[in-house]
Amino acid sequence: MKSFIKKLKYTGDEPGYKSGYKAKEEKQIERQVNALYGLVANLYGSDKLVLRAGKVNALPLMRSERLGERVLALQRLVFEDPTIDGVPSLREIPAILESIEEEIADVLARRTVEEELERKINEKLQQRHKDYVQEIKIQVLKENSGPENAQTLKKLALFEKMEQKKLARSAMSVLRPANFAEIVGQQRAVKALLAKMASPFPQHVLLYGPPGVGKTTAARLALEAAKEMPSTPFSQDAPFVEVSGATLRWDPREITNPLLGSVHDPIYQGARRDLAESGVPEPKPGLVTDAHGGVLFIDEIGEMDPILQSKLLKVLEDKRVYFESSYYDPHDPNIPQYVRKLFEEGAPADFILIGATTRDCEEINPALRSRCAEIFFEPLTPRDIQQIIFQAAKKLAVSLEERVPAVISEYTIEGRKAVNILADAYGLACYRQQGKKKIKITTEDVYEVIQLSRLTPYNVRRASAAKEVGRVFGLGVSGYLGSLLEIEAIAFEAREAGRGSLRFNDTAGSMAKDSVFNAASVIRKISGEDLADYDVHVNVVGGGRIDGPSAGVAIFLAIFSALQKRPVAQDLAVTGELSIQGKIRPVGGIPEKIYGARQAGIKKVLLPVENLPEVPSDLADLAVVPVATVEDVLANAFSGD
Repeated sequence: MKSFIKKLKYTGDEPGYKSGYKAKEEKQIERQVNALYGLVANLYGSDKLVLRAGKVNALPLMRSERLGERVLALQRLVFEDPTIDGVPSLREIPAILESIEEEIADVLARRTVEEELERKINEKLQQRHKDYVQEIKIQVLKENSGPENAQTLKKLALFEKMEQKKLARSAMSVLRPANFAEIVGQQRAVKALLAKMASPFPQHVLLYGPPGVGKTTAARLALEAAKEMPSTPFSQDAPFVEVSGATLRWDPREITNPLLGSVHDPIYQGARRDLAESGVPEPKPGLVTDAHGGVLFIDEIGEMDPILQSKLLKVLEDKRVYFESSYYDPHDPNIPQYVRKLFEEGAPADFILIGATTRDCEEINPALRSRCAEIFFEPLTPRDIQQIIFQAAKKLAVSLEERVPAVISEYTIEGRKAVNILADAYGLACYRQQGKKKIKITTEDVYEVIQLSRLTPYNVRRASAAKEVGRVFGLGVSGYLGSLLEIEAIAFEAREAGRGSLRFNDTAGSMAKDSVFNAASVIRKISGEDLADYDVHVNVVGGGRIDGPSAGVAIFLAIFSALQKRPVAQDLAVTGELSIQGKIRPVGGIPEKIYGARQAGIKKVLLPVENLPEVPSDLADLAVVPVATVEDVLANAFSGD
C-alpha cells in the first residue's frame, strides 16, 4: 500500500485542478481513504468507532463530501487527537495517508502481540485453575479417607503379616535376674542402692564396678522396689528411661540432642509441616523430660561427651530444660500455646539420675561426682559365677554335669559372659540331644563353646600349697579388678666382691626399680648382706608394668628369699610400699587386691596395718595379716621354717 501511495504523489503547485489525470488520481485516493475507513472500522468496531469519532469531533468531517475533510477525520480517529486541524490539500493527502497507514500497522502489530500474550496468559490461568481444582479434590479425598492409599495399605498389611511371625525369646531375656535375690555377690551394693532410693529424698547415684556384675539390672529393680515403698516420691507409673552414654550423639548447634531435647527450626528437617510453613520453631523434649518423675539410667556415663555432661549438670540443678531459637517470636499470634509454654517456662525434668561406669571414680567429672552418691559393685568370685550358672540352669530347666559350673568360672568373672557361655552350651546340647525330653549340658559342650570363642582362663597364676625359693606373689589392681603379680628373683655370688650387678625388667616402670633399690638398702640394714657382692636378677613374670610402689614388699621378700635360700609359701600374697627404714607403708586398691587374691586361691595376705579398715568383712576363706615392719613380714613369711 505504501508503494501504491508513493505512485499517487503529486508534485504540482496549483490546487483544485480538474484535468483528467488529476481526477483519476483523486478517485484512487478516495478509494484508498474508503479502504482505510473500512480497516479502522474493523480495527475498533462500528460502535467504538462512532464513540471514538465523537470524542475527537470527527463525526461531521466523516460525513463530509470533501475528500480533505474526510482525511482530517481519519487523522483524528487514528491518532485520537482532536487538536489536529487544517483540511489537507490533495498534494498533502498521500503523505498523510502514509503516516495513517503506518500508525494502523503499529496498532495492528501491538494488538497481535497483546492477543498472543493474552492467549498464553489465559492458557496459564486455565492450567493453574485446573491444578488448583485437582489439589482441592485430593485434599477433600484425604480428609474423607485419611492419608492411606492402595500402596500404603499394602505395605501395612505386609508389616502386619511379619508381626505374626515370632521366634522364641533370647536366652538373655529369660536368664536376666528378675529380683534382687537373683543378683549374686552384690548384697551390700544392692542394699546401699535401695537405701538411696527408698528415702523420701532420693539421691542421684553413680554405680562403679566391672562389666557384667548386675549394675543395670539392680538399677531397674531398685525403681520397682521403691514404687512399693510409701516413703518414696515415686508413683506407680514412674518411668525408667535407659540410654548408653557411649552412643549418645548430639549437635553442638542444638539441632539434635536426644538427651536434653532440641528445637526443630523451620529450615531444618524434622519440623512439622504446618509449623514450618508458618515459620514457627518447635521444641522437642529429650530423654530427661521422658524420665520426669522417674529414673534416668545412663550406662557407661563416663563415656559421655564432657560438654554434654556439663549441660546435664545444669538440668539436675534446675530440674527443667530451657530452649532457645532465633526463630522464636513471642509476639507471633500463630505460635501454639504449648510451643510458647516450652520456650517461656521450659520442659520439666525432675528425675533421679543413676549412672553406671566401668571407669575408675577418679576419671569421672568431679562436678558430677559431687552431686551423686557413689556405690561400688564387687567383682564376682568363682563361687558367685557358679551360683549364677546354677540359677540359669534352673530357669532353662536343664541338668548340668558336675564340673560345668567350675569350668565356666575358670574362664570368666562376668555374670553376663558366664550366662552367655551356658546359653551357647545349651544350644549345642539341644543340637546333640535332639528328641530327648531332658537336656543335660556336659563339660564337653562347655569346652567346645570355649574353644570356638577362643577363651582363655582368667587366672593364669594359681596358688598352691608348695614352697619355692625366690618366688613371691604380689597383688596388683587394674580398674576394679585385682590380680596376682608373680615376682621372682635369683642371686649368685659375684665373680669379684663388690662388683655385682642388679637387673630388673625395663618394662616394669621406674617406681618398681626404686622399690628394688629400697629393698637392697633394707636387706643390708637387717642382714648385713651387701647386694653389691651378688649378681641379682629380679623379674616380673609376664612383663607387666607396675605403676605404683605397692610391689615394694613383694620385691623385698623375693630378693631376701633368693639370698637366704629360704622358700616362701605359694599360697601367700603380700602388698605394701617399703620404706628404706624397713617400714611398711599403706597402698591403694585393697578391696580389689583382696578379690584378686581370693580369685587365685590365696590363703593368706600380708598388708600394711594402716590398710586394715579397708578389708572386706566377709573373708571366711582368707586370712588377712597386718604388718608394720619388714620384721613382721619375715616372721609371717617364714613362720613354718
